[in-house]
Amino acid sequence: MARLIAVPLFSTLIISAMLLVLDRMLRLFDFVATEGGPVSVVWRMLANLLPEYLGLGIPIGLMLGILLAFRKLATSSELDVMRAVGMSYPRLLRVPYMYAIALGAINLAIVGFVQPDARYAYEKLRYELRTGALGASIKVGEFTHFGNDMTLRIEQSHESGRRLSGIFLRRDDKKGGSIAITAANGQFFATDNPDEIIFRLDQGTLVRTEAKVPTPRVLRFTVFDLPIPLPKTENFRVRGAENLERTLPELARIGSDRGAPRELRDTSRAAFHFRTAEVLTILLLPLLAISLGVPPKRSTSALGVFLSIIMIVAYHKVNEYAQAVGGLGKIDPLVAIWVPFAVFASLTLWMFYTIAFVPGGQPIGALERVFAKLGKAIVKLLPGRREKAA
Repeated sequence: MARLIAVPLFSTLIISAMLLVLDRMLRLFDFVATEGGPVSVVWRMLANLLPEYLGLGIPIGLMLGILLAFRKLATSSELDVMRAVGMSYPRLLRVPYMYAIALGAINLAIVGFVQPDARYAYEKLRYELRTGALGASIKVGEFTHFGNDMTLRIEQSHESGRRLSGIFLRRDDKKGGSIAITAANGQFFATDNPDEIIFRLDQGTLVRTEAKVPTPRVLRFTVFDLPIPLPKTENFRVRGAENLERTLPELARIGSDRGAPRELRDTSRAAFHFRTAEVLTILLLPLLAISLGVPPKRSTSALGVFLSIIMIVAYHKVNEYAQAVGGLGKIDPLVAIWVPFAVFASLTLWMFYTIAFVPGGQPIGALERVFAKLGKAIVKLLPGRREKAA
């Protein structure tokens, strides 16, 4: 049983995480390229998004793992043999609940503690890219502006940016003068001053223009060190400015603080109840998976697999809407989150009771019959079937 559950569970978890990562990866590459950042920052940003994807993938993986395992047992008649020798459905739930409890604890750690820190780190990387704090400013073949008084253009970049060639630089001073430099090669070097770097230029020409001197001065040089002040950037905000960046204890503390603004209390309470309900939902998934994974007798329909995904996604979207409504203060977050949970839990328990304790009970039997009739009607309408009938 454990092996039957493990293969589809981890396969689904890995595939869902990869699909989400690939979808976001394309947008991140575009964003980093637009901001002129190093490619390595994309992998750091994706790593910080993994906890969020795992928080979504774990419930779906657990559901499909248990469902496909019981569906295989049912369609191969092994489940009938287990039932015949006295193994009840509650007894068969022991191994699925071992997975559910372990994955529930992992999911609690992810959404309650790991995900807020990862979200903050992701937003910090986005901020540093936009402000150029990652050294992500100079684009090859384009004019790059440093503040209002300096313009730089690089024709070619070699050795991952360590050696530059085809350099043009112009810098204005505050007295109405300017310097223009062309150089064959150049390199950036760090200095003891964290607010300044040295741009070492080789084999070039410097043209100095002053406001009160009509004739510019021209200097040819072999090596010329030009100090460049780095742009001033503000420090990134502290963690916790958004609910997504707060841990569960922080949300609970803010939600119970009567001295906090009402809007902040409502949004914190809504986020706390949302995350708690999402974690507790994992404990209902083994019951739902068995109810949907065991098809009616003499049926091999995969309707239960399709319906299980719809139910999980729909419940998750309802919870997100309830969190938004509760955060606005229109409905108490306790009511907005836990009423849908109670409805989902009641439906799950009824479905499990029907299949486990009602003789011949099949919670989705009516839907199976409807879809079977629809399938036969569609087949009859196909051109090939009509020709054979004629």
